[in-house]
Amino acid sequence: MNTDIRLDKWLWAARFFKTRSIASEAITGGKVHLNGERVKPSRKVCIGDELDIRQGTVVKTVIVMALSDKRGPAKMAAELYTETEESIALREASAEQRRLLAAAHPQQEIRPNKKQRRQIHRFKNIHDD
Repeated sequence: MNTDIRLDKWLWAARFFKTRSIASEAITGGKVHLNGERVKPSRKVCIGDELDIRQGTVVKTVIVMALSDKRGPAKMAAELYTETEESIALREASAEQRRLLAAAHPQQEIRPNKKQRRQIHRFKNIHDD
């Protein structure tokens, strides 16, 4: 196994991003920090490094446990890192907060279907007289 693994390649192999180019864009865009600092996609990853990965509203803090430059099954990819306890707790709290916020706001009204529109037109025509 190769010990000089690029950050973008490792993120792709660990299945955080679907393609290397997406991983590279995320790193360049400042959505991935290695040991607390912004880095380039070509930066080498070492075992024990801490990564902060932002995907949408979710921020994961993971520790690199193994190196790989090959994208394998999800089970194998999950063995490449461990997520910190603080990160898991924050992620679950954030998900719960989003769920409660969504429950507090009613859904937008759905447009009536064809049958319902006909019923509305009939009702209006009867009561317009």
